[in-house]
Amino acid sequence: MTRVFAYCRVSTSDQTTDNQVQEIAASGFVVGGSRIITETVSGSVAAMERKGFLALLNKLEAGDVLVVTKLDRLGRNAMDVRSSVERLAGLGVRVHCLALGGADLTSPAGKMTMGVIAAVAEFERDLLIERTQSGLARAKAQGKTLGRPQSLGEAAIKDVVARLAQGEAVAALAREFGTSRQSIMRIRQTRSDMKDEIFSIN
Repeated sequence: MTRVFAYCRVSTSDQTTDNQVQEIAASGFVVGGSRIITETVSGSVAAMERKGFLALLNKLEAGDVLVVTKLDRLGRNAMDVRSSVERLAGLGVRVHCLALGGADLTSPAGKMTMGVIAAVAEFERDLLIERTQSGLARAKAQGKTLGRPQSLGEAAIKDVVARLAQGEAVAALAREFGTSRQSIMRIRQTRSDMKDEIFSIN
């Protein structure tokens, strides 16, 4: 006999999974109480980093059915959702999503739907990367400083540069100036880049 499980998730403790449980029951799926997995975790957390979802995977067996109300119950984005569905399909578990008309996402039609969703997600990711790079280039052209602000003042930076040139250790300078080794290393790298630039001009 096919076992039916439900996975219901909410993002904050002031929300409840009751509506999701009721929606699944109203759709015709009969799920026993012990097979309803609920958890409170942000949607930004990947499925495989959720305790409840991992506990669910340990219970599922080939031939089982998993029901969710929406795709975002299964992952933080389209790529994560697809990964979750593929993992479940690999276990022999059929995944039904009520928001998609109760479609079985592991069926040929369901796989096609997931493919379209993944393609849209990749397109959106590429657009975001392009916009971010354009914004950084525009800020740089306007003379804005990118990255974290420098922790040392200009006089201290000049002192660090001079002492680096004398061969003093990064760790020792970091301790003396009360900053991180990374900050001293960034100053050293900036100095090196400036030297390279002057050399290329000459």
